[in-house]
Amino acid sequence: MILYVDSSVLLRIVLHEAGRLREWKQSSRWFSSQLIRTECLRTIDRARVQCSLPDEEVADRRGAILDHLRAFDLITIDRAVLERAADPFPTTVGTLDALHLASALAARATEPALVFATHDRELGVAARATGFRVVGVPRA
Repeated sequence: MILYVDSSVLLRIVLHEAGRLREWKQSSRWFSSQLIRTECLRTIDRARVQCSLPDEEVADRRGAILDHLRAFDLITIDRAVLERAADPFPTTVGTLDALHLASALAARATEPALVFATHDRELGVAARATGFRVVGVPRA
């Protein structure tokens, strides 16, 4: 299985949170937007400030994110991705989700069997509406 992964999936894996993606271990390849690095590292920094996360944990979690991302094919947020993200989608999505969807669509051009992995219900609906098989979000 080849997955497009948003930050919600990687964060649950790295933080060992409940509800981690079952399909993670079945995947042989991972794609995401370059955006995932910023989103994940900002989340760790926010936890450092708001939850007084100790320096040791900050270092471990940042390291785990960066280690995982070394195995990813990261889609560049180039002009084509930005233009697609600015265009309408079949369902409502915010800016960052639109960038993830546009990146996934770019990746699907080379990997037609790409599966979209997210724990975000709205993003999952939008991904399904653009023709992706979606894992990580139960259907309502």
